[in-house]
Amino acid sequence: MNAESLEVVEIRDILKLLPHRYPFVMVDRIVDIRGDESGVGIKNVTINEPHFLGHFPENPVMPGVLVIEGMAQTAAVLVLRMLQLRESHSMFLLTIDKAKFRKPAAPGDRLEYHVRKAANRRSMWWYRAEAKVGDALIAEAEVGAMIAEARS
Repeated sequence: MNAESLEVVEIRDILKLLPHRYPFVMVDRIVDIRGDESGVGIKNVTINEPHFLGHFPENPVMPGVLVIEGMAQTAAVLVLRMLQLRESHSMFLLTIDKAKFRKPAAPGDRLEYHVRKAANRRSMWWYRAEAKVGDALIAEAEVGAMIAEARS
């Protein structure tokens, strides 16, 4: 795997790397991957998602916490894929810093999670992330995560 090449991870491979399953998979595809340095997660927001039943039925808005989760899942795929550790390890969210929500995501939006590695020390990684719909920045945060051995 060359860190300079732009790579793509499709949903089947995302499901092999992450333990999450419906309805908690917040990324459908990852493009423009540069090793564990950066990538762009794509989430196609649809009205069929269960959180829209209550958030909010008359004006469906994707919960901000799920946008942050999508950022973290995108970063986790980059790391777990690069280290080839999925079978024996999991990645756990440690920190969410400087989170800002600017505009909501709604059904029909193509949400992009732009993540860029800020730091890596031993088994911990930190990423700067932006969520965009088209050219509009809708949210941003810094997320940190740690790799740990999977429980049996």
